[in-house]
Amino acid sequence: MAEKTSYAPGEPCWVELASPDVEAAEVFYGGLFGWDCASPGPQYGGYTTFTLGGTPGTEVAGLLKAADPAQPSDWICYFSVADAGATAELVRAAGGRVRVPPMDVMDLGRMAVFTDALGAGFGVWEPAAFAGARRVDEPGTLLWTELACRDVETARTFYRTVFGWEFTEEQEGGFSYTEWLLEGRSVAGMVRMDHRWPDDATPYWIPYFAVDNCDATADKGRALGGSVRVPPTDIPPGRFALMADPCGAHFMVFTPKD
Repeated sequence: MAEKTSYAPGEPCWVELASPDVEAAEVFYGGLFGWDCASPGPQYGGYTTFTLGGTPGTEVAGLLKAADPAQPSDWICYFSVADAGATAELVRAAGGRVRVPPMDVMDLGRMAVFTDALGAGFGVWEPAAFAGARRVDEPGTLLWTELACRDVETARTFYRTVFGWEFTEEQEGGFSYTEWLLEGRSVAGMVRMDHRWPDDATPYWIPYFAVDNCDATADKGRALGGSVRVPPTDIPPGRFALMADPCGAHFMVFTPKD
C-alpha cells in the first residue's frame, strides 16, 4: 500500500507498545517483522518509533518503557479524532474513564488514553504534524484492530457515542462477530468472549499485523523467545495466530487470502 497521510475521525491510526524491557522488544519485533527503531530525540522522553527496515517515512508503531516495571507488557490501539478534549467528555458521558487526560505531544498532535464502559483500554490521537502510521495493510504493518468483550450491547452503545460507529453482525457456526462501520466502511471488529476465554479474562483491544506466511511467522516468534497462544487457524478471510512477545504483550498475525 502507498504511504498513508491522513485518517478519518474514528479510524484506527496508530498502535503503541508499553514494555518493561524496551531493548528486548526492539530485538523481538525487529526479528519478527523486520522493524527498525528510531528515537525522535531526548525531548520525547525515550519514546521509540518502529519503522519498516529503517526506511524514513515508514513509521508503523510506537514503543515506550512501561512506567511501572511490574506493569504487564501491552499493546494499545489509537483512533484518530478531531478533538481529543471533546472525545474525553464523550467517553465520560458514555460510562468510560479518562486514564491519561488530553495532552500535547510536541507539535505532532494531541493524545489521550481511556478505558471504555467495560474496562478495555484504548487511546485517541488528534493529529497535527503527525497523522499516524505511515504504512498499513502490507506485511509488517497494522492490518486490523479488534475488541474482545462479553457485553457487546454495551460496547456498541459506547463506541457509537464516542466515535459515531455503526455495526454489522455476522453469525457463523455459533460464532458471533461484529464489524464496526464508519460511514459504511469497516474500520475495526469485535468478538464476543465465550467459553474459549478464561473466566477471569477482561475486555481488551488487540492489533492484527499483516504477514506473508502466518505459520512461518509463528515459528519465528517462538524462536525469538515469544509464544503462540492460538496456533495458526483458518477463517474465511485468511489465516491468523495469537502470539505473545517475550514480555507477554499479545498481538495477532494474519495472512489474508489472495
